[in-house]
Amino acid sequence: MRKRPELKNPGGSAEEEEPKQSERRRKARGRRFIMTEEAYQEKYHRAFVKIDLSALCDNVKNIRRLVPAQSRLMAIVKADGYGHGAVPVARAFDELSENGRPVVDAYGVAMVEEGLELRRAGVTKPILVLGHSVPEQAGEAVRSSLSLTVFDYKLAQALSREAVRQERTAHIHIKLDTGMSRIGYLGTECDIAEITQIQSLPGIELEGLFSHFAKSDETDKTAAKEQFEKFRCFSKRLSGAGIRPHIRHIANSAAIIDMPETSLDMVRAGIALYGLYPSEEVDTARLLLRPALEFKSRVSWVKEIPEGTAVGYGGTFTAERPMRLATIPVGYADGYPRALSNCGRVLIGGRTARIVGRICMDQFMADVTELPQVRPGDMVTLAGRDGEDFLSVEEPAGLAGSFHYEFVCGITKRVPRIYYKNGVPVSVRTEFPERQ
Repeated sequence: MRKRPELKNPGGSAEEEEPKQSERRRKARGRRFIMTEEAYQEKYHRAFVKIDLSALCDNVKNIRRLVPAQSRLMAIVKADGYGHGAVPVARAFDELSENGRPVVDAYGVAMVEEGLELRRAGVTKPILVLGHSVPEQAGEAVRSSLSLTVFDYKLAQALSREAVRQERTAHIHIKLDTGMSRIGYLGTECDIAEITQIQSLPGIELEGLFSHFAKSDETDKTAAKEQFEKFRCFSKRLSGAGIRPHIRHIANSAAIIDMPETSLDMVRAGIALYGLYPSEEVDTARLLLRPALEFKSRVSWVKEIPEGTAVGYGGTFTAERPMRLATIPVGYADGYPRALSNCGRVLIGGRTARIVGRICMDQFMADVTELPQVRPGDMVTLAGRDGEDFLSVEEPAGLAGSFHYEFVCGITKRVPRIYYKNGVPVSVRTEFPERQ
């Protein structure tokens, strides 16, 4: 993306924070994170998500190496960085450079509020709001130098008015619908006429044109190739009308892996950043990824029950023999799918324990009859590695009739995120007041 002036006050606040207050906060943050891994895990004993920043950085660098040198890389951090934390992810990526240039050139979010969160955190690189925005958001978007997706003349007018009023430039990317049937222009002659009008509005810089693949993660690339051809044809028609955005982009994670010819001026890396492949049908040998997220808890209670005992709401499981059960203090309010009732598994001490009974809002039970060593306080892995076994997020997501994107995005904010770098905990994010 075209380089913009660095934002001195990216959040758009009228006043700068007092230097002394800022210094106090910096020192407080530093004290907060001087803890051992054991202390972190003991403090957040009910449940926590472990985020490996080193894995994230390795993933994005591996992605960058697949992308042509002349193409920019946009990191998609919408949905709170796919549940990993948009701000910590962006800060980690901002530190990366290779061959004298940043690894990540820009960030993509779904809505204006997500872009403003990054600006308030000090992120100064270009940010594109990929989803729908309304005219009422034009003022804060221009003020915070957020690029908006435009497929509606009214929004463009509102951005133009705000750009003129604020004496700034409103950066926009035109969205083209080539096959998703979601949002975007369809590529008619009327659309070209409207885009021409938009480009002529005062204060508007039409910096980008983009679309999104619907089937690039499938083995059969016929539909994806058809979409790409539609995109290229429309781009040529716009050029013929005097409209030449300097950033054309359509490639998502799957296309980065399997369709390098679609890289154009910029690619948008999403799920692959987080160490997860878009699907089982892409060529995983082309890109080495490491999952960055692990979901952990601890056994809260262990009990023995006699044959014939019903377990959980509705008594959907009945013990056919004397059993030993472990209660785990995680439930669907934490984003652990209720659909895993009576069919999922967890790891305790590197061994499988099957879920029995319905998953509750805050708790569930697992069969540890064959694991006599299990005691309250033992670590439980809901997703991630435990000893020699590895429980991928794809497994519980698939059993729940979902998929891995939804699983990681669905882990709620009441579950603390502990961030690791080079195997050492460096920070934590929790929605609740810190215990002293």
